[in-house]
Amino acid sequence: MTPTEAAWTRLLSLAQRPGASAIRSLFARDPNRYAAFHWQAGDIMLDLSKTSIDNAAMAALLALADAAGLMAARDAMAAGERVNNTEGRAVLHMALRAPRSAGFRARESDGRYEDASASVEETLAAMEHFTRAVHSGEIRSATGETFTDIINIGIGGSDLGPFMATRALWHEASPMRPLYLANADAHNWELIRPRLNPARTLVLVASKTFTTAETMANARVVRGWLEQTLGKDGMRQHLVALSTNKKATADFGVPADRVFGFHDWVGGRFSLWSSIGLSIALSCGWDEFSRLLAGARVMDEHFLEAQPARNLPLLLALTTVWHVNGLGLGNHAILPYDHRLSRFPAHLQQLEMESLGKRTTKGGQPVKRLTGPVLFGEPGTNAQHSFMQLLHQGTTPVPADFLLIANPSHPYAANHRLLLANGLAQSEALLRGRGAEEVRAEMTASGMSAPEIERLLPHRLFPGDRPSTTLLLPRLDAHTLGQLVALYEHKVFCLGVLWDIDAFDQWGVELGKQLSTSILPELMPEGRVGPHDPSTTGLIEKLREWQGMDI
Repeated sequence: MTPTEAAWTRLLSLAQRPGASAIRSLFARDPNRYAAFHWQAGDIMLDLSKTSIDNAAMAALLALADAAGLMAARDAMAAGERVNNTEGRAVLHMALRAPRSAGFRARESDGRYEDASASVEETLAAMEHFTRAVHSGEIRSATGETFTDIINIGIGGSDLGPFMATRALWHEASPMRPLYLANADAHNWELIRPRLNPARTLVLVASKTFTTAETMANARVVRGWLEQTLGKDGMRQHLVALSTNKKATADFGVPADRVFGFHDWVGGRFSLWSSIGLSIALSCGWDEFSRLLAGARVMDEHFLEAQPARNLPLLLALTTVWHVNGLGLGNHAILPYDHRLSRFPAHLQQLEMESLGKRTTKGGQPVKRLTGPVLFGEPGTNAQHSFMQLLHQGTTPVPADFLLIANPSHPYAANHRLLLANGLAQSEALLRGRGAEEVRAEMTASGMSAPEIERLLPHRLFPGDRPSTTLLLPRLDAHTLGQLVALYEHKVFCLGVLWDIDAFDQWGVELGKQLSTSILPELMPEGRVGPHDPSTTGLIEKLREWQGMDI
């Protein structure tokens, strides 16, 4: 048995102990449990005390990380080695938020190293110059007006990360108004279009290859909208491309000095720090974007330097291993108690589920254990009035991350106290539950009859011992948001190492793309239905019938 398998065996044996999922009893045995199971790095405090991880389990989890060579893998990633195994690429999103002096290098296929930090510095300088020129009015629209609105056309990592960040950071005094167009459903565009003046709108098309089907379909629609008002030449002054395909961007009509590239060592779901984040800089200001990068760098330095037992990304990843592999809990809720983080669960869905939804090890063998959990989430207190019922009384526990912000950016102190009280109460309720004696006493005090009490009693019981993690931030601004996003990015890396999967590829999305390309002609008036499974064939035929086409 390898050291890694021995570590897994030890960990899983602890998870199979009677009462391994109990949490209340841990507090009963150790009144100082909170002190021993919370840590802080930068501006983020992480509390794991409301999980069932005890000292023995934590020791086993850390031993697993050691046996898996996690710290060595971390160092290899930072050194620019090609840790994206199936695509043969380095993974250097950390270089995007580091100073030139950090000296990040990316190993190329011929064994040489690219100066990644120099490349990043050059791109950031170009982005800053463009952003400041737009804000100062040096760069104007085709009609000579200042740009007031941005529409970012992208999908996946070219949309979710920037959308999340601008939702969190934008306010009425910000330089420009951001709008995001991702869904290929043109109803999305129809909702956005009436809010925009083409003469004052800057259009960002975000696609590394400039061939992403959904993005380019939307881009052609928006380009046509610009051209109707501004003409073909005027339209060009409103286009910006975030891409590496300069021929395709030129063919589309984007001026060469409006193309901002990035490298193949920048994965889409880790790309908001790159030129893909230009919409953040334009809408919120260059200084805010710089603070976002600086915050992420704080967490990078912590991840690279902190010992495993105090390393927040690793501890967060080990908690997921305990819940998914130890206790068999395959779902996870993200609950930010701040409306500005309303898009954070959606960003994490891609970051974690696209990275960790794998069934094959790096060596090409079937995985031996569960990998990525299903993530879902909603801001509190909205979640309390929708799916939290399942977390409290459902048949299977669902671990939850509560994100609490100590100080709001608004003057309504009473509202914020209510928000924090609800967030704290939900995590406490998941822990405590409600037993029969407590519920019976409460109903008796309300004057309810004994038969009615016994009838309703089972419905009012809460099992408790439901795990949750709390992340507490002093405030939500660009600097703390950068730390928070980087924390989860590094958590994903750690889980990839622990589960021995490539967290940086996404081959599973390819088949659907290929099949949609073959189906598309069959939905044209002149098309004919090709060979498919009977269900798909029947659905295509019904669509053609309802659209008035021949079957």
